[in-house]
Amino acid sequence: MKTKQHTIKEPVTVSGVGLHTGVTANMTFTPAPPDHGIKFQRIDLPNEPIVDADVDYVVDLSRGTTIEHNGARINTVEHTLAALVGLEIDNVLIKIDGPEPPILDGSSMMFIEAIEKVGVQEQNALRNFFEITESIIYKDPERDVEIAALPLDDFRVTVMVDYNSPVLGSQHASLNSISEFKNEIASSRTFCFLHELEMLYKNNLIKGGDLNNAIVVVDRVVKDEELEYLAGLFNKPKVEVKKEGILNNVDLRHRNEPARHKLLDVVGDLALVGRPIKAQILAARPGHAANVAFAKKLKKAMQETKSNVPYYDPNLEPVMDIKQITQILPHRYPFLLIDKIIHLDENMVAGIKNVTINEPFFQGHFPGNPVMPGVLQVEAMAQIGGILVLNTVPDPENYTPYFLGIDRCKFRRMVIPGDTIKFKCELTAPIKHGIAQMTGYAYVGNTLVCQASMTARIVKNP
Repeated sequence: MKTKQHTIKEPVTVSGVGLHTGVTANMTFTPAPPDHGIKFQRIDLPNEPIVDADVDYVVDLSRGTTIEHNGARINTVEHTLAALVGLEIDNVLIKIDGPEPPILDGSSMMFIEAIEKVGVQEQNALRNFFEITESIIYKDPERDVEIAALPLDDFRVTVMVDYNSPVLGSQHASLNSISEFKNEIASSRTFCFLHELEMLYKNNLIKGGDLNNAIVVVDRVVKDEELEYLAGLFNKPKVEVKKEGILNNVDLRHRNEPARHKLLDVVGDLALVGRPIKAQILAARPGHAANVAFAKKLKKAMQETKSNVPYYDPNLEPVMDIKQITQILPHRYPFLLIDKIIHLDENMVAGIKNVTINEPFFQGHFPGNPVMPGVLQVEAMAQIGGILVLNTVPDPENYTPYFLGIDRCKFRRMVIPGDTIKFKCELTAPIKHGIAQMTGYAYVGNTLVCQASMTARIVKNP
């Protein structure tokens, strides 16, 4: 799995009819900054409202997942979201001039192909994974559905379906690594049973369906007059039943294509949690209702552990290592107090200081009771803030950050040898004339040890 956040390099548009609404729409994927997340924007509505891809905004689950917020509704988002998860894209604004993404061929592949034409861009921020540490299980006894998330330092999905159908039987599909999504899962198309088809059509649930974007499973004897009726219904010269038990509109891309598409739906629906997931997902007979209910359970667990503390995994590659830091900051031993930068965007920076007994200041502060001086904690915070300010100029090596002021500084806990301090600085106002106002925080573990409001200025070197 990718460790840094990604967006797309430039806008790209796909167009087509929505499966359920039958409305033609143009959908444009556009780049977005770190920590933006996935959002839809209805550019055809007044004020162009934005809808976050958030499980709390799910309002309808009839044959697809529909979200709504700010007076804007987006139908059938799961195939689009699955494509973004499969490409490990974290930040994108999806501008759409209709109520539903194009169904295209009924899979996620055409979304992936469009995005790959413009490419994916790495960003200076680490991905904030939601790591499952204890099993989370969802059950629906009435539908005989069970979905579980088990601890795993990766993202894997296994799906089992059983429709009591002589055609489909029991099927399972697995995704062992997200890198396999494009080749193994993305091309799998949506499907329905023949007995559902007329009901869906009469209830206006497949206004955009034309037998070219779905697999129709036939699990009963069909008379010729019924086939003729279906041909007329969908404006086809003729439809027949293949020996595999599907209508002759399409050929199966995989023997277990229905199960693979159910896995695709699981991946897309779980994107509504809002963070990339590290877990083994096991799903028995899933559907959109169960997927969304499970996603809500995951989000609740995520919120219970949510913190403002910067996420830090020492196993991940930093945004900036010490060599890159020294290329920007003028500080040197013994006054360089930042070891890594783990997040950097236009408004926030986070970094790490590993405190050891070998720090020179421990010789006098204090012998026999080493405590990191509060003034050096603030200095480290100012240095990381300097990196944030220098990030606003194209040639940071030609500028020097100066610490102008401090306010509302508080020290809440001693910092001692062996501690790893996680610093975070956020801009509190736009930078004007090279002067930045910031709020800084320092954490050891999840405990706040220091905080302050600071003012800094960057000056061009003579």
